[in-house]
Amino acid sequence: MSIAHDHGGLGPYTVEDLHAREDEGRGLELEDGWLVELSPNPLHNMAYERLRQIIRTAAADADASLLVTSGSDWEIETPVGIRKPDVVVIPGDIAASWYDGVCPATIPGQDLLLVVEVVSPRSGSEGRDRFRKPQEYAAMGIPQYWLVDYTPEPIVQVFVLDDHEVGPTGNRVSAYRLDQTAKSGDVLEVEVSADKPFTVRFDPQVLGQRPSRFTDI
Repeated sequence: MSIAHDHGGLGPYTVEDLHAREDEGRGLELEDGWLVELSPNPLHNMAYERLRQIIRTAAADADASLLVTSGSDWEIETPVGIRKPDVVVIPGDIAASWYDGVCPATIPGQDLLLVVEVVSPRSGSEGRDRFRKPQEYAAMGIPQYWLVDYTPEPIVQVFVLDDHEVGPTGNRVSAYRLDQTAKSGDVLEVEVSADKPFTVRFDPQVLGQRPSRFTDI
């Protein structure tokens, strides 16, 4: 059994401490040396499971080579620590490293195509999803970031990476700009770059819709 590296609850913590816990860090992110608890709930989980399936189907229709998973399976290493997005889209050649015997605990953000965070309202993670994580993901060079609200009305915001010149030296800083917003009743249409680019089309309403049968989830 792994030894929990809790430092007596005092911190600060490292990536090694996170992974050495008895629970292997499940349900936790690492932020500036501190363990941050995620705040999922069943409706949140249903929303991101539906979205992952929508993206998988669109990619399969275009014969794109990629893996659509979540941060619980493959964590993202960012400048502040470890993040576990609700949806992670990984190029097929990177995902294939699993089968080649190389299975890293974390993946550099710059290798990803898209990440999605589904907001748990009035939770401790809501502010991070809306404000802090976009800055981290942009700094890692992830081309797209989607922010999803499933209540009181399903809304999807699509952010795309943009470079801005900052300061007298003309250094460039990556940041996201809002590309489009779609709410329940709209049709969201987003092109995702991959070895074969594909388009994701759906009405955000499906993310918050009550299932006719729970076996359909």
